[in-house]
Amino acid sequence: MPEMNASIKLLDLEPAEDDLLGDVLAGLAATPKRLPSKYFYDAVGSRLFERICEQPEYYLTRTELEIMRDHAEDMAQALGPGVRLVEYGSGAGLKTRQLLKVLQAPVAYVPVEISRSALLASVGRLAEEFPGIEMLPVCADFTQRVALPEPGRPPRRTVVYFPGSTLGNFENAVAVKLLAQMRALVGSGGAVLVGLDRKKDPAMIEAAYNDAAGVTAEFTLNLLARLNRELDADFDLSRFRHQARYDAVKGRIETHITSSCAQSVSVGGQRVEFGEGEAMLVEYSCKYDQADVERMAASAGLVVERTWTDPSDWFSVQLLAHA
Repeated sequence: MPEMNASIKLLDLEPAEDDLLGDVLAGLAATPKRLPSKYFYDAVGSRLFERICEQPEYYLTRTELEIMRDHAEDMAQALGPGVRLVEYGSGAGLKTRQLLKVLQAPVAYVPVEISRSALLASVGRLAEEFPGIEMLPVCADFTQRVALPEPGRPPRRTVVYFPGSTLGNFENAVAVKLLAQMRALVGSGGAVLVGLDRKKDPAMIEAAYNDAAGVTAEFTLNLLARLNRELDADFDLSRFRHQARYDAVKGRIETHITSSCAQSVSVGGQRVEFGEGEAMLVEYSCKYDQADVERMAASAGLVVERTWTDPSDWFSVQLLAHA
């Protein structure tokens, strides 16, 4: 456990521990089978995801970073001075740094993250770089309602920052619900700054989730390796394959782990049967055109105020405010 900087005031809401076995058995009993994508990110999975972001096909991270480098100052002008910046998920903080560098007299930085160790590691690095910004990390599940800590001086407005196209990992109804929770959290004068991937050439999108080096496939199958390690399961990874396909009608990548043969697997002492070609859904990655963003925002009681994109219009950062 990292040692906490004395200037960092942690609010630990003690989020309920994940029920890995219960979640996995429930997903495997469903029709069709599915596994929760949140379990991708053990230590091995997190390292593999960092490698995914470095692959030439994976345009998302570098394109969003480019947008932040080119437009962060304009975003800061749009947000105005005296912001309390709330970030959902702590991550590596590269995009957050771009924003904190240019915000005008920010009141506080409030990252909300379910993993206490990841939260403290991330905010510890930022506290060293930005000693003048009050750091108020919250250990909580951001998909649930969260009460924010009060900074030493009152903010002019509260802004939720949700980078990385993570909102696209939720089905539309859940994404709208999450946006509505953000709207309630920031209040009538607040705003939401969210990264969203654009619809584009399906071949380009599919390539991003099927890199030639096979890192994404390794990342996906590590989920089964984690179940072997932590639940004493006996998945034979050579009998399963990663499969990511773009559904143009639904506008999303659907990632599955597919059984290459009929087989029986033990998970938590229970036998689970797989047919040849049977797939387990593990993740959605939704893509949006501007009309999609505006419809989704409106459903959550929000309106799009500003949009920033890269020159190729591959990715966008959207500023949303109360309708």
